Amino acid sequence: MNTQQLTIFFDGQCPLCTLEMQRLKEQDKDNQILLVDLHQEDFKTIYPEIDIDQGLAILHGQYKGKVLLGLDVTHRAWTLVGKGWLVAPLQWPIIRPLSHQVYLLVARYRQPISNFIYQRFGIGVKHCEQGTCYGKPNDINHRSK
Repeated sequence: MNTQQLTIFFDGQCPLCTLEMQRLKEQDKDNQILLVDLHQEDFKTIYPEIDIDQGLAILHGQYKGKVLLGLDVTHRAWTLVGKGWLVAPLQWPIIRPLSHQVYLLVARYRQPISNFIYQRFGIGVKHCEQGTCYGKPNDINHRSK
């Protein structure tokens, strides 16, 4: 694993989560982000330091040897691709506590929310088939094991 790269451990069975990861990877021109589906078959073998249940409860990332959680992962990811200004307000002192609580609520119910939006409006990507998604630079349709 490249320690200069941000590794994001996400729920590949969540349509909105997968859509966000796809949009993020489209912007990742320098291949600074590695997306890893928590549901891949050999996840525990490859990433024993990441607890899958905790990863499903709150977004996890690794960057420069540090673990990032929740909106810190989102902020780092969008900052790396030059779009940090889009999520910067979520880190502002007055807004941060509220945005974190909203994030935790949405994360807890992401599956029913995401599936409803996907089924009703077709917004989202059904899910990554298996393994580490988008393993090739800027190839959002490539899914590797």
